[in-house]
Amino acid sequence: MKLKLTSIGNSVGAVIPKEALAAMNVEKGDTLFLVKTPDGYRITPYDPEFEVQMKAARKIMKKRRSALKELAK
Repeated sequence: MKLKLTSIGNSVGAVIPKEALAAMNVEKGDTLFLVKTPDGYRITPYDPEFEVQMKAARKIMKKRRSALKELAK
């Protein structure tokens, strides 16, 4: 899909087709993230910092499984 750049006041914005918004499950007012990848940039609704935090949480949950199971009682 192509994105069209347009002027918004003193800034530049991109027009994202409805089909792309529906595929990403986002709508007007939601936040998208521009992530640098080895191939260029990617626009995503997922926060890359949150993924880093979730990886750390999964590691802790795996390591401390018994303690967390006891705390859940």
